[in-house]
Amino acid sequence: MKPYYLLLGCCLIAPAHGAALKTTTTLRGPQVYLRDLFEDAGANADRVLGPGPGPGGRIVVEARQLKAIAIQYDVDWRPVSGGDRAMLEWPGRPLKREEVLAAVRAALVAQGAAPDCDVEIPGFTPPIVPLSGVSAPIVAQLDYDHALGRFTAMLSVTGDGMQPISVRISGEVSDVIDLPVAVTRLAAGAIPGPDDVRMARVHVASVHAEVARDPAMVIGMQLKQQIQAGVPIPLAELMQPTQISRGDPVRLQLQEGGLSVVGQGVALESGAAGERIRVRNVSSQAVLEAEVVRSGVVRVIPGTSPITTQARTGIASVRGDRS
Repeated sequence: MKPYYLLLGCCLIAPAHGAALKTTTTLRGPQVYLRDLFEDAGANADRVLGPGPGPGGRIVVEARQLKAIAIQYDVDWRPVSGGDRAMLEWPGRPLKREEVLAAVRAALVAQGAAPDCDVEIPGFTPPIVPLSGVSAPIVAQLDYDHALGRFTAMLSVTGDGMQPISVRISGEVSDVIDLPVAVTRLAAGAIPGPDDVRMARVHVASVHAEVARDPAMVIGMQLKQQIQAGVPIPLAELMQPTQISRGDPVRLQLQEGGLSVVGQGVALESGAAGERIRVRNVSSQAVLEAEVVRSGVVRVIPGTSPITTQARTGIASVRGDRS
Protein backbone atom coordinates (compact mmCIF):
# COMPACT_ATOMS: atom_id res chain seq x y z
CA MET A 1 0.00 0.00 0.00
CA LYS A 2 2.89 2.41 0.63
CA PRO A 3 3.85 2.81 -3.07
CA TYR A 4 0.22 3.71 -3.85
CA TYR A 5 0.10 6.46 -1.24
CA LEU A 6 3.45 7.82 -2.44
CA LEU A 7 2.19 8.07 -6.04
CA LEU A 8 -1.01 9.77 -4.90
CA GLY A 9 1.00 12.30 -2.92
CA CYS A 10 3.12 13.13 -5.96
CA CYS A 11 -0.02 13.75 -8.02
CA LEU A 12 -1.42 16.08 -5.42
CA ILE A 13 1.68 18.34 -5.24
CA ALA A 14 2.53 18.41 -8.97
CA PRO A 15 1.59 21.80 -10.53
CA ALA A 16 -1.21 21.74 -13.03
CA HIS A 17 -0.39 22.90 -16.59
CA GLY A 18 -2.19 26.17 -17.52
CA ALA A 19 -1.84 29.55 -19.24
CA ALA A 20 0.81 32.05 -18.18
CA LEU A 21 0.29 35.79 -17.88
CA LYS A 22 2.29 38.08 -20.19
CA THR A 23 3.30 40.98 -18.00
CA THR A 24 4.57 43.08 -20.94
CA THR A 25 3.50 42.83 -24.58
CA THR A 26 4.56 44.84 -27.61
CA LEU A 27 1.61 45.22 -29.94
CA ARG A 28 1.87 45.22 -33.73
CA GLY A 29 -1.38 47.01 -34.46
CA PRO A 30 -4.39 48.81 -33.01
CA GLN A 31 -6.21 45.65 -31.77
CA VAL A 32 -5.64 43.63 -28.59
CA TYR A 33 -5.93 39.85 -28.92
CA LEU A 34 -6.35 37.29 -26.17
CA ARG A 35 -2.89 35.93 -27.00
CA ASP A 36 -1.44 39.35 -26.11
CA LEU A 37 -2.38 38.73 -22.47
CA PHE A 38 -1.70 35.02 -22.00
CA GLU A 39 0.71 32.36 -23.14
CA ASP A 40 -1.12 29.18 -24.13
CA ALA A 41 -4.42 31.08 -24.25
CA GLY A 42 -6.21 28.08 -25.73
CA ALA A 43 -8.76 27.87 -28.53
CA ASN A 44 -9.69 31.53 -28.25
CA ALA A 45 -6.13 32.85 -28.51
CA ASP A 46 -6.89 34.80 -31.72
CA ARG A 47 -10.03 36.42 -30.30
CA VAL A 48 -10.04 40.24 -30.54
CA LEU A 49 -10.65 41.80 -27.14
CA GLY A 50 -10.92 45.40 -28.34
CA PRO A 51 -8.86 48.43 -29.36
CA GLY A 52 -5.48 48.91 -27.79
CA PRO A 53 -3.50 52.11 -27.16
CA GLY A 54 -2.61 54.46 -29.98
CA PRO A 55 0.93 54.50 -31.42
CA GLY A 56 3.38 55.45 -28.71
CA GLY A 57 0.86 54.66 -25.96
CA ARG A 58 0.28 51.92 -23.40
CA ILE A 59 -2.52 50.46 -21.31
CA VAL A 60 -2.43 48.36 -18.14
CA VAL A 61 -4.87 45.53 -17.47
CA GLU A 62 -5.30 44.88 -13.73
CA ALA A 63 -5.75 41.53 -11.97
CA ARG A 64 -9.53 41.77 -11.58
CA GLN A 65 -10.05 42.45 -15.30
CA LEU A 66 -7.56 39.75 -16.26
CA LYS A 67 -9.47 37.23 -14.17
CA ALA A 68 -12.76 38.20 -15.80
CA ILE A 69 -11.23 37.84 -19.28
CA ALA A 70 -9.74 34.47 -18.42
CA ILE A 71 -13.11 33.15 -17.17
CA GLN A 72 -15.03 34.57 -20.15
CA TYR A 73 -12.74 32.97 -22.73
CA ASP A 74 -12.02 29.74 -20.85
CA VAL A 75 -8.35 30.47 -20.20
CA ASP A 76 -6.73 28.28 -17.54
CA TRP A 77 -5.35 31.15 -15.47
CA ARG A 78 -6.19 32.83 -12.18
CA PRO A 79 -4.34 35.72 -10.49
CA VAL A 80 -1.90 34.82 -7.77
CA SER A 81 -2.40 38.23 -6.10
CA GLY A 82 -4.12 41.54 -6.64
CA GLY A 83 -0.80 42.88 -7.95
CA ASP A 84 -0.91 40.81 -11.14
CA ARG A 85 -1.17 43.03 -14.21
CA ALA A 86 -0.39 43.09 -17.92
CA MET A 87 1.05 46.11 -19.76
CA LEU A 88 0.38 46.52 -23.48
CA GLU A 89 2.51 48.91 -25.55
CA TRP A 90 2.41 50.00 -29.19
CA PRO A 91 5.75 51.65 -30.10
CA GLY A 92 5.48 54.92 -32.00
CA ARG A 93 7.44 57.87 -33.33
CA PRO A 94 6.58 61.46 -34.21
CA LEU A 95 5.72 61.93 -37.86
CA LYS A 96 8.67 63.66 -39.51
CA ARG A 97 8.10 67.40 -39.80
CA GLU A 98 9.67 67.33 -43.26
CA GLU A 99 6.99 64.92 -44.43
CA VAL A 100 4.23 67.22 -43.18
CA LEU A 101 5.79 70.32 -44.75
CA ALA A 102 6.23 68.51 -48.08
CA ALA A 103 2.57 67.46 -48.11
CA VAL A 104 1.39 70.97 -47.19
CA ARG A 105 3.67 72.61 -49.78
CA ALA A 106 2.40 70.29 -52.52
CA ALA A 107 -1.21 71.21 -51.69
CA LEU A 108 -0.36 74.93 -51.62
CA VAL A 109 1.45 74.78 -54.98
CA ALA A 110 -1.65 73.14 -56.46
CA GLN A 111 -3.55 76.28 -55.40
CA GLY A 112 -1.05 78.75 -56.86
CA ALA A 113 1.79 79.08 -54.35
CA ALA A 114 5.37 79.24 -55.65
CA PRO A 115 7.04 75.80 -55.93
CA ASP A 116 9.90 76.87 -53.64
CA CYS A 117 7.70 78.68 -51.12
CA ASP A 118 8.65 78.62 -47.45
CA VAL A 119 5.98 77.08 -45.18
CA GLU A 120 5.76 77.71 -41.44
CA ILE A 121 3.37 75.90 -39.05
CA PRO A 122 3.81 77.65 -35.66
CA GLY A 123 3.12 75.51 -32.61
CA PHE A 124 2.59 72.34 -34.65
CA THR A 125 3.11 69.08 -32.75
CA PRO A 126 3.61 66.13 -35.12
CA PRO A 127 1.19 63.24 -34.50
CA ILE A 128 2.58 59.92 -33.26
CA VAL A 129 2.60 57.13 -35.84
CA PRO A 130 3.63 53.46 -35.58
CA LEU A 131 7.36 52.89 -35.24
CA SER A 132 7.34 50.41 -38.10
CA GLY A 133 5.45 50.56 -41.36
CA VAL A 134 4.71 53.44 -43.71
CA SER A 135 2.68 56.47 -42.62
CA ALA A 136 1.61 59.11 -45.14
CA PRO A 137 0.24 62.61 -44.42
CA ILE A 138 -2.50 63.92 -46.70
CA VAL A 139 -3.75 67.52 -46.77
CA ALA A 140 -7.48 68.12 -47.21
CA GLN A 141 -9.88 71.06 -46.82
CA LEU A 142 -7.13 73.54 -47.66
CA ASP A 143 -8.07 77.21 -47.35
CA TYR A 144 -5.24 79.37 -48.78
CA ASP A 145 -5.23 83.19 -48.75
CA HIS A 146 -2.52 84.11 -51.25
CA ALA A 147 -2.69 87.84 -50.50
CA LEU A 148 -2.12 87.39 -46.76
CA GLY A 149 0.15 84.36 -47.13
CA ARG A 150 -1.86 82.26 -44.66
CA PHE A 151 -3.57 78.88 -44.78
CA THR A 152 -5.65 76.44 -42.76
CA ALA A 153 -6.12 72.77 -43.57
CA MET A 154 -6.99 69.34 -42.25
CA LEU A 155 -3.99 67.01 -42.04
CA SER A 156 -4.89 63.31 -42.21
CA VAL A 157 -2.32 60.63 -41.51
CA THR A 158 -2.87 57.05 -42.63
CA GLY A 159 -0.59 54.05 -42.49
CA ASP A 160 -0.20 50.32 -42.15
CA GLY A 161 -2.19 48.92 -39.24
CA MET A 162 -3.25 52.28 -37.77
CA GLN A 163 -6.46 54.19 -37.48
CA PRO A 164 -6.43 57.45 -39.49
CA ILE A 165 -5.36 60.54 -37.52
CA SER A 166 -6.84 63.95 -38.38
CA VAL A 167 -5.32 67.21 -37.13
CA ARG A 168 -6.36 70.80 -37.90
CA ILE A 169 -3.32 72.90 -38.86
CA SER A 170 -2.68 76.52 -39.84
CA GLY A 171 0.37 78.44 -40.89
CA GLU A 172 2.06 80.99 -43.11
CA VAL A 173 3.40 80.85 -46.66
CA SER A 174 6.20 83.07 -47.98
CA ASP A 175 7.75 83.30 -51.40
CA VAL A 176 11.53 83.03 -51.14
CA ILE A 177 14.50 83.97 -53.28
CA ASP A 178 18.17 82.99 -53.16
CA LEU A 179 20.27 86.05 -52.36
CA PRO A 180 23.82 86.68 -51.11
CA VAL A 181 23.96 87.53 -47.41
CA ALA A 182 26.74 88.31 -44.97
CA VAL A 183 28.14 85.26 -43.15
CA THR A 184 28.97 87.39 -40.09
CA ARG A 185 28.46 91.03 -39.17
CA LEU A 186 30.45 93.26 -41.51
CA ALA A 187 31.61 96.67 -40.32
CA ALA A 188 31.25 99.88 -42.28
CA GLY A 189 34.21 100.30 -44.61
CA ALA A 190 34.85 96.55 -44.84
CA ILE A 191 35.63 94.97 -48.20
CA PRO A 192 33.94 91.52 -48.28
CA GLY A 193 35.87 88.56 -49.62
CA PRO A 194 34.58 85.19 -50.90
CA ASP A 195 34.39 83.79 -47.34
CA ASP A 196 32.29 86.72 -46.09
CA VAL A 197 29.29 86.09 -48.34
CA ARG A 198 27.01 83.07 -48.84
CA MET A 199 23.80 82.37 -50.71
CA ALA A 200 20.68 81.97 -48.57
CA ARG A 201 16.92 81.61 -48.96
CA VAL A 202 15.32 84.93 -48.05
CA HIS A 203 11.65 85.82 -47.74
CA VAL A 204 10.70 88.10 -50.61
CA ALA A 205 8.54 90.18 -48.25
CA SER A 206 11.62 91.05 -46.18
CA VAL A 207 13.45 92.62 -49.13
CA HIS A 208 12.59 96.35 -49.14
CA ALA A 209 15.29 97.74 -51.43
CA GLU A 210 17.31 96.85 -54.50
CA VAL A 211 19.80 94.29 -53.25
CA ALA A 212 22.74 92.34 -54.62
CA ARG A 213 21.60 89.26 -56.53
CA ASP A 214 24.97 87.58 -56.94
CA PRO A 215 28.04 87.30 -54.66
CA ALA A 216 30.15 88.84 -57.45
CA MET A 217 28.22 92.09 -56.94
CA VAL A 218 29.44 92.23 -53.32
CA ILE A 219 32.91 90.69 -53.24
CA GLY A 220 35.63 93.34 -53.55
CA MET A 221 33.23 96.24 -52.98
CA GLN A 222 33.35 98.48 -49.91
CA LEU A 223 30.47 98.81 -47.44
CA LYS A 224 29.14 102.25 -46.60
CA GLN A 225 27.24 101.00 -43.55
CA GLN A 226 27.40 98.04 -41.18
CA ILE A 227 25.67 94.89 -42.49
CA GLN A 228 24.23 92.28 -40.10
CA ALA A 229 24.78 88.54 -40.59
CA GLY A 230 22.17 86.77 -42.71
CA VAL A 231 20.79 90.02 -44.15
CA PRO A 232 20.59 90.79 -47.91
CA ILE A 233 23.01 93.52 -48.96
CA PRO A 234 21.46 96.68 -50.47
CA LEU A 235 23.20 97.98 -53.57
CA ALA A 236 23.00 101.48 -52.13
CA GLU A 237 25.39 100.38 -49.37
CA LEU A 238 28.08 99.23 -51.82
CA MET A 239 30.77 101.34 -53.40
CA GLN A 240 34.08 100.89 -55.07
CA PRO A 241 36.88 100.64 -52.50
CA THR A 242 38.23 104.01 -51.45
CA GLN A 243 41.45 104.80 -53.32
CA ILE A 244 41.97 108.23 -51.82
CA SER A 245 41.02 109.48 -48.36
CA ARG A 246 40.39 113.03 -47.29
CA GLY A 247 43.67 114.80 -46.53
CA ASP A 248 45.78 112.50 -48.70
CA PRO A 249 48.39 114.11 -50.95
CA VAL A 250 47.48 113.50 -54.59
CA ARG A 251 49.06 113.95 -57.97
CA LEU A 252 47.02 116.22 -60.22
CA GLN A 253 46.68 115.40 -63.90
CA LEU A 254 45.05 117.41 -66.63
CA GLN A 255 44.98 116.55 -70.29
CA GLU A 256 43.17 118.81 -72.71
CA GLY A 257 43.89 118.52 -76.38
CA GLY A 258 47.62 118.00 -76.73
CA LEU A 259 48.44 119.66 -73.42
CA SER A 260 49.32 117.50 -70.41
CA VAL A 261 49.71 119.21 -67.03
CA VAL A 262 50.74 117.65 -63.72
CA GLY A 263 50.98 119.06 -60.23
CA GLN A 264 50.48 118.38 -56.53
CA GLY A 265 47.30 118.68 -54.52
CA VAL A 266 45.48 117.61 -51.38
CA ALA A 267 42.24 115.62 -51.38
CA LEU A 268 39.36 117.44 -49.73
CA GLU A 269 37.12 114.36 -49.94
CA SER A 270 37.49 110.58 -49.99
CA GLY A 271 36.75 108.73 -53.19
CA ALA A 272 36.94 105.46 -55.07
CA ALA A 273 38.20 104.90 -58.60
CA GLY A 274 35.91 106.67 -61.06
CA GLU A 275 34.34 108.95 -58.46
CA ARG A 276 34.64 112.75 -58.52
CA ILE A 277 36.09 114.53 -55.52
CA ARG A 278 37.26 118.03 -54.68
CA VAL A 279 41.00 118.64 -54.43
CA ARG A 280 43.11 121.72 -53.61
CA ASN A 281 46.05 122.71 -55.74
CA VAL A 282 48.92 123.27 -53.27
CA SER A 283 50.49 125.91 -55.52
CA SER A 284 47.48 128.05 -56.39
CA GLN A 285 45.19 127.02 -53.51
CA ALA A 286 42.47 126.67 -56.17
CA VAL A 287 39.77 124.09 -55.44
CA LEU A 288 39.29 121.76 -58.38
CA GLU A 289 36.95 118.94 -59.25
CA ALA A 290 38.81 115.75 -60.14
CA GLU A 291 38.16 112.11 -60.93
CA VAL A 292 39.98 109.44 -58.92
CA VAL A 293 42.24 107.45 -61.23
CA ARG A 294 43.97 105.24 -58.71
CA SER A 295 45.55 105.49 -55.29
CA GLY A 296 47.22 108.92 -55.02
CA VAL A 297 46.32 110.06 -58.56
CA VAL A 298 43.39 112.20 -59.77
CA ARG A 299 42.45 113.62 -63.16
CA VAL A 300 41.30 117.23 -63.07
CA ILE A 301 37.98 117.78 -64.83
CA PRO A 302 38.55 120.34 -67.61
CA GLY A 303 36.77 123.63 -67.06
CA THR A 304 36.67 123.50 -63.27
CA SER A 305 39.52 126.01 -63.00
CA PRO A 306 41.74 127.86 -65.49
CA ILE A 307 44.51 125.36 -66.02
CA THR A 308 46.70 127.95 -67.79
CA THR A 309 46.68 130.07 -64.63
CA GLN A 310 47.71 127.03 -62.59
CA ALA A 311 50.57 126.37 -64.99
CA ARG A 312 51.86 129.91 -64.53
CA THR A 313 51.74 129.53 -60.72
CA GLY A 314 53.91 126.48 -60.50
CA ILE A 315 52.27 123.48 -62.19
CA ALA A 316 54.65 122.09 -64.73
CA SER A 317 53.27 121.76 -68.21
CA VAL A 318 54.64 119.63 -70.96
CA ARG A 319 53.66 118.53 -74.34
CA GLY A 320 52.60 114.91 -74.61
CA ASP A 321 51.48 112.53 -71.84
CA ARG A 322 53.81 112.37 -68.80
CA SER A 323 51.24 110.82 -66.45
